[in-house]
Amino acid sequence: MRPEILFPLFASVSTLKGVGTKVQPLIEKIAGPLVRDVLFMGPQSLIRRRRTTSDQARDGEVVILNVTVESHAPPRGGGPWRIRVFDSAGFLTLNWFKGYGQHLIDTHPVGAQRVVSGKAEHFNDLLQISHPDYMLIPDRAGDIPELEAVYPATAGLPSRTIRKLALGALERAAELPEWQDPAWMARERFPGWHAAIAALHNPGGEGDLAPQASARRRLAYDELLAHQLALAQRKAARKAEPSPPIPPGDLADRAEAALPYKLTGAQIRALSEIRGDLASGERMSRLIQGDVGSGKTVVCMLAMADVAAAGRQSALMAPTEILARQHYETIAAPLEAVGLRVVLLTGRDKGGVRTEKLMALMDGTAAVAVGTHALFQDDVKFRKLSLAVIDEQHRFGVNDRRRLQEKGDAVHLLAMSATPIPRTLELTVFGDLDVSRIDEKPPGRTPVATRASPMTRLPEVVERLRAAVAGGAQAFWICPMVAENDMTELAAAEARAATLAKVLGPGKVGLVHGQMPSAQKDAVMTEFAEGRLPVLVATTVVEVGVNVPNATIMIIEQAERFGLAQLHQLRGRVGRGRRESACVLLYDPPLSETAQKRLDILRRTDDGFLIAEKDLELRGGGDPLGLKQSGFPAYRLADPAAHRDMIAVAADDARLILARDPDLTSERGKALRVLQELFDWRALSALNDAG
Repeated sequence: MRPEILFPLFASVSTLKGVGTKVQPLIEKIAGPLVRDVLFMGPQSLIRRRRTTSDQARDGEVVILNVTVESHAPPRGGGPWRIRVFDSAGFLTLNWFKGYGQHLIDTHPVGAQRVVSGKAEHFNDLLQISHPDYMLIPDRAGDIPELEAVYPATAGLPSRTIRKLALGALERAAELPEWQDPAWMARERFPGWHAAIAALHNPGGEGDLAPQASARRRLAYDELLAHQLALAQRKAARKAEPSPPIPPGDLADRAEAALPYKLTGAQIRALSEIRGDLASGERMSRLIQGDVGSGKTVVCMLAMADVAAAGRQSALMAPTEILARQHYETIAAPLEAVGLRVVLLTGRDKGGVRTEKLMALMDGTAAVAVGTHALFQDDVKFRKLSLAVIDEQHRFGVNDRRRLQEKGDAVHLLAMSATPIPRTLELTVFGDLDVSRIDEKPPGRTPVATRASPMTRLPEVVERLRAAVAGGAQAFWICPMVAENDMTELAAAEARAATLAKVLGPGKVGLVHGQMPSAQKDAVMTEFAEGRLPVLVATTVVEVGVNVPNATIMIIEQAERFGLAQLHQLRGRVGRGRRESACVLLYDPPLSETAQKRLDILRRTDDGFLIAEKDLELRGGGDPLGLKQSGFPAYRLADPAAHRDMIAVAADDARLILARDPDLTSERGKALRVLQELFDWRALSALNDAG
């Protein structure tokens, strides 16, 4: 139950002064529906104004001048409305390109004295200000702030209006009980919560806007702690569910011995951690995080063999049919070699074939099911499901995963992610799961030779592709957009596919993108995977979950437009067989400094975890093309890049708090409940998980 002290903050934004029927949908769009949402929306920048005279005004600075209106000049030939004014040092012009008319004459008549503020500019040696921020009578000169916080504006809702609403929200914020440890606050030199939120909206200088300013760090830590508490509570609740212990079995050992290669040290470590969970008697919730080709599926297969040896069943769910078939081909033969039946269940199964598979799962003769969303349909019943393996888990909503787990009692969860992320962000995205890292690749994998080339060398790249295809090679060609339009110059997949088809000949080029029907997309992908289609032109729809060992060439057009993690995932589509592979990063010069660093990193290393760390470093500078992991919480005050040093601290703090006070009944625990309600992280965590 929400504490009464928070009621004013959880009221509708319509209760704020100045929010009517026109303003309400605008402020809800950029902030949210509650007063709390406006309170948490801080300023982005500052305007500094200098009181001066016209002869001392510098280009680009925002000035405050005391002037007298000399004349009005209506627009000519589409020009601005001009008001000529003067001060003690000379003349200047005030320009209005819109919003002018008779009201300017009425409001600022000739001879009137005014205090005007705006950005100074010189044109033909004449000082001018376009669309002044303020133009007031002298008695109201004090209404013009010399330092003004600027908020994110939207059409119909200027920054100044948002600031008034934010200050109105600040008036609703009461002093709240302190939830942070006093010693920690003293060590970090953190202000109290109310002082911090007040400082957020009343910065004294540019330094107060920085993520590392003490008030902003305090508020960021509050949010991180609220989030980590929610994740830790969810993790504790899952672990509290008893599950029958499943010991390691000889079936897994036999399946492993039959593999044509040895497990890596990282695979052995991950399998040991999984076995520890299965044997613990507690319900497992574990993520296997590994780079492309690191062998995550094989580790899961051996865990499934342990489950089968205990007389129980496993299910592996993938987001697409083609990926489900790839997993089936990987695990079916090794498991069937030790006497375990594996069935593949997808939406294509109909009639008697589907019925026979459903019966095998129901009576337990099938130990493992591999499939898509078809696995959690109502008519699918297991005899004794104990392990659910979810691949590309972020592609499924929380309800999808729950529906599969509800096919059995206290079903263990084992999720897989092929996108390496830094450890600090693991805590943010997967803090409620135990995480196993597979940070080695099996021996024998050939590194992908990566080079960057300007778009001016496109004809040369196409000619080399033609020669490679003639020699039996297969290639991906990635474009950032589906179709060309008048609003952008980004490369379009449809046009590129048509161009390559003219060069390579009919039947040589396929096209897939996210706007195609799933059946059509799967058909093209299957044709490419089976080697009947030499070249596949695509958008990032092939970023994950596509395994074509014969594909040895990856060409990424306008690579500077992609994030570093995304480029790494795309490159991972090749180099999956024994043949040498290459990745060509085509770019439009000149490259920005960040884009240059991004491409250089990709050329120097194929270590996904190192790339993730470097990507986070680049993104920390505000790079809009940086790493964007699916499922990142929508933080309001914390920045996972700028505040990553505090994420691990918040996670440790949350664990210690719950270890000492599981039900949050102590005085600090009660204050922490207020914190959780303030950020509403229990609901937000579920929403992020569903995303």
